[in-house]
Amino acid sequence: MLSVVLLVIIILIAIRVSPRDKSDHVQKHGAGQIGLLAALALFGVDYFTSYYYATGELMSSLHPYDLQKYAYVAATVIAFANFVFGFLYMYSLGVFNEGGGSYTASMRYLWPTLSLIVAVTLIQDYVLTIVVSALSGADQLLSILNAYDAHWIWHFAIGASLAAITWYLTIRGRGDSSRVVFSLLTIFGFLTVCMLIGLIIAHMRGVAAAPVEHTQTATLGQALLHLLTASMKGMVALTGLEAMSNGIQFVIEEDAGIVQWGKKHLPHLRRLWEFYSGKVGIGRFVQTSFLFYGGITTFFLTFFSIRFNMFDGTFGRTLVGNLAFIGFSEIPGGTILFWTYQILAVALLAAASMTAFQDAQATEWRDVAIGEIPEVIIFRDKRGTFTRSVTITFAISILIMLLVRGATTVAVPFYGVGVFMPIMVMGLAVRQHMLQHYEGRARTLGAAGATFAAALAGVVFLGQLTGKWHEGGWMALVSFSSLALLAHLVLLSPAGYREARQVNRIVHDKARVEGGMASIVKWQAFKMQEYRFRLMIGISSLLELFGVGRLSPGRFAAALAGGGSMPISQFAPANLYSASVAAAGIPSHGVPPTASEGSFGAFAAGHYHLPPPVVRHRIIVPVTGIHQGSLTALRYARSLSSDVTAVHVSMDRAETETLHKQWPAWGEGIRLVDLESPHKMVLEPLLQYIQGMLALRQYNEVITVVVPQSIRPRWWSNLMRTQMAVLLRLALPFETGIVITDVPYLLDGDKD
Repeated sequence: MLSVVLLVIIILIAIRVSPRDKSDHVQKHGAGQIGLLAALALFGVDYFTSYYYATGELMSSLHPYDLQKYAYVAATVIAFANFVFGFLYMYSLGVFNEGGGSYTASMRYLWPTLSLIVAVTLIQDYVLTIVVSALSGADQLLSILNAYDAHWIWHFAIGASLAAITWYLTIRGRGDSSRVVFSLLTIFGFLTVCMLIGLIIAHMRGVAAAPVEHTQTATLGQALLHLLTASMKGMVALTGLEAMSNGIQFVIEEDAGIVQWGKKHLPHLRRLWEFYSGKVGIGRFVQTSFLFYGGITTFFLTFFSIRFNMFDGTFGRTLVGNLAFIGFSEIPGGTILFWTYQILAVALLAAASMTAFQDAQATEWRDVAIGEIPEVIIFRDKRGTFTRSVTITFAISILIMLLVRGATTVAVPFYGVGVFMPIMVMGLAVRQHMLQHYEGRARTLGAAGATFAAALAGVVFLGQLTGKWHEGGWMALVSFSSLALLAHLVLLSPAGYREARQVNRIVHDKARVEGGMASIVKWQAFKMQEYRFRLMIGISSLLELFGVGRLSPGRFAAALAGGGSMPISQFAPANLYSASVAAAGIPSHGVPPTASEGSFGAFAAGHYHLPPPVVRHRIIVPVTGIHQGSLTALRYARSLSSDVTAVHVSMDRAETETLHKQWPAWGEGIRLVDLESPHKMVLEPLLQYIQGMLALRQYNEVITVVVPQSIRPRWWSNLMRTQMAVLLRLALPFETGIVITDVPYLLDGDKD
């Protein structure tokens, strides 16, 4: 009776404290925005539920070789890694506070190549999170029914059903899904405390351990390898770290309740409350749990596993199942609590895919904006959920469940590996941030700490591959490489091209994102397009070394005197002469009959015509400052037309002020236009300006962009500027009425 009353009280408390949307929430914060409790549930459930399997995997790597007494070493490694990675991401939220996680970080401070790799790695990790979570829930349910060895179709069917439930809750909106998951996590927390109390009572009462099983003998080298494997397998799921950093865009911009209370009643802790203020503070609250939870739960389960000699498979139960049986047996009527705990494990393992579904939304719409995924995938419903991306992710997960024939052990080697690469990238990006924005001791210590975190993540990533190598870890490495290559192929294809108007449509009209997040995603899209153009330049240059890609003779048209035109393939001197005199109405004496018949009418079948006369010729000259290249380009532009506009992309206020001071003396009366570049990019604002001019262009106007071009650039020259004309041609491949040309100039230091 006591256990029933206790369970009812726990359930009522869980329902009572679960997050609920307020009546004015949508109007104030927007659809799909969540607060602290909801964020804790949706972005932490994968991490919290790793409690059910992580320590069991750790002990399973050591127990067969009688090495379980060294499990504390692995637990220490896990606790330390959790603390380092958690602190890294807590700091990074202040720097990259509009979402994007390591994708945005690598784009800003590292290379677009890493951004692409991070994007595909995370998508793979999210899909596998759904697969492993759902199949683990199915395994847990079948083990409760003593049917773990049932035909694989049952594992697949139950796993697919559990994934379908989480899919349905996700598309219902973050409000409904977070309420359900938070209630389950609250019940889990209370029951785990009850189990812990029961285990302490059993320990103090001297409950006997399970019989010792026969074990194998391991050499020192084998022992070290098994210890490494145990540390890697016991590393609790850290997908939530990146998920929270990436999904911060879905968090409301206001202080959590505890922060509001603290600012009012404990003002002397002002710095602490500022650190946890706003949506960044909510994200940091979630990530604070990552600092300690993994270490505490791993040490707790390791101690009682060794004390009672319980492991995965003992008495046909999992490690947590065995310890739950012992702990709840010490509570009157604990059998009910034990079965509730087991069923709760099924529900929570299935709900762990919520984290993947939430972050898949945050990642995939960005991938559409940069040209990595087709635009048709983007659709955001009135609840703020990207239903198409969630559904596609769900469908791919079901397909993989079918391919692995419902076997969790086949999918596990791929799971939880990829997330450590983004963590490593985040560490490298934070290091660059420290080096660029700090000085003195803070710069040195900050860069050293970020470097250490990146190195540790790299070691864990390689350790995951090594520890799971014989179980299929080598296939994970192959899949990462294949996906990275595929991502580049998609980006280079016509489907990967994005122009400014299309990016605006994706971000504002389809994703319905505004403010800083919209600005950052548009910056990422154009940055990736720059990377695409540079790749195309490099590939074209490489192919030309082998004679591939050179222009071959084709059909061109040439205008003739008196009107009309003719194919360039007929440009023999006699033909050109005869066509010209025939078009002018001059007798063709001495001209072969076949040529004299080639008059204007003979070419009418080609449908050639002269373009309308040019009544206005606008010239746009991009300038970075007063130097020999800009002066040469301006003088050439004035020779073409008097309608010349110099365009300066402003990235440095002092540089812009210097240009404006020098312009009256050197600009020769040419008008100067400044374009703001909030993200330190040249191509993006220049393209927007040119496309604005093209939108205003009349049919009888021509726009020419004159770009200064150094003819002898050094290897350290800024590729963005020295290849500007090429990038503009690639960015505007289908626009008519515009001519892009470059004006070569010789650097003073290059003169012989």
